[in-house]
Amino acid sequence: MTLAYSVIREALAAQPLFEDKTWQISPEAWGIRAHELKEIESIGLACLEFYRAMEFLYIRSSEGKNILRNGKLETAWVADYLNRGKPDQLIKHGLSPKLRNNQPMIIRPDLLITETGFALTEIDSVPGGIGLTAFLNRLYASETTIGHDDRMLDLFIESLSALRPDKENPIIGIVVSDEAATYRPEMEWLAAELQERGKRVYCLHTSDLLPIGDRLCADIDGNPEELDIVYRFWEMFDIPNLPIMDAVFNAIEKTPLVVTPPMRTFQEEKMNLALFHHPRLDPFWREQLSRRSLRVLQKIIPRSWIMDPVDLPPNAVLDAPLIGGQPIHNWMQLAEASKKERNLIVKLSGFHENAWGARSVIFGSDASKNEWEDGIRDVIKEASVSLSVLQNYEKPIRRTHPLYRAEGAVRDSQVRVRLCPYYFVKGDEVELGGILSTACPADKKIIHGMRDAAMLPSRVVQD
Repeated sequence: MTLAYSVIREALAAQPLFEDKTWQISPEAWGIRAHELKEIESIGLACLEFYRAMEFLYIRSSEGKNILRNGKLETAWVADYLNRGKPDQLIKHGLSPKLRNNQPMIIRPDLLITETGFALTEIDSVPGGIGLTAFLNRLYASETTIGHDDRMLDLFIESLSALRPDKENPIIGIVVSDEAATYRPEMEWLAAELQERGKRVYCLHTSDLLPIGDRLCADIDGNPEELDIVYRFWEMFDIPNLPIMDAVFNAIEKTPLVVTPPMRTFQEEKMNLALFHHPRLDPFWREQLSRRSLRVLQKIIPRSWIMDPVDLPPNAVLDAPLIGGQPIHNWMQLAEASKKERNLIVKLSGFHENAWGARSVIFGSDASKNEWEDGIRDVIKEASVSLSVLQNYEKPIRRTHPLYRAEGAVRDSQVRVRLCPYYFVKGDEVELGGILSTACPADKKIIHGMRDAAMLPSRVVQD
């Protein structure tokens, strides 16, 4: 489907989806080949299995128990990594028996399109863009648009409602903090669309939450109503700034209230991808993941390392990239890497105000030698409270896609693309609701939502 410039502009003006955000527009949805779509669908189930394996690994490591069925391996160091810098309250909450087997209900990986296929650079369990993608799916709707039949809206309410099978039409609060205010307009649109379908879904601010006894309530149409489900849209590092949080933790423990994504910090760490590649954990992943999911993840997760500055004995080396063809024993040796060897990304693992978006990213081959060295030094300095991840940089390939100029003329543009599929968990299965494509100018090294990027839905095209 080809959309006129005026149609897109009028639709976005009538319903702004982000606060103070603009992006480029295109007459066409992004084209995904049929074989690519089949692979993307398999990635969803692999991500769910990965989350479940991570929960098992974290809990067993926290308890000092063996993590293998067919062998002996204790990994207290895994829990130490994942707990580092976290408040005791959150650690205790994440291990609560009431949260066992509680995974995020919406999973969104970031997939770069590279020369060799997809590269999964991180998995987001508190993803923005749900309302935006549903809106764009509808705006660009055709038979080939993925989610053109409002499937995102259907899956959102189905997945959340399944968390409270005791309620026929649960009261759901999409609660957005000030820190996440950029995403409030799309969440308001999402709630309004679901209300049109007779669903009791409301976009709320954290200050709208009202504790009454052990219950968590909110002012709904002038009356205090108990919430059955809270869709959390606040970051956990922001919890100290949210006075209502003690009441939220209490309600989770003492009432049937469900908060999703669950407030389990170990589920939101980029270092989980490095743990997947950790050589000591190889037998664990082979036991916990199905063969198919193991193959999928081995193919798409770039080689990653946790940058933990530890003192090693003289004959030991780090599990890290080679520098000058030699293994290293200290992370500062990365500063000596040549520009070619610096084809690496450094980023904070999580639980930090700079750990989302591209705020903490250092791209080694794009940085000066001094910038690279200073970045490595800062990572080491902060490691006692905030660990960082080192990851091979997988370069997205160039593709051509039509974009509108400001005056409405179309130009074929060279872009690099990140795909964000939205998977909705339904029991032991996941279902794809839509794919948000971010097409950045080809000269950009890091792909993220930006003024120069185009935010597009996705459609299936012939191989």
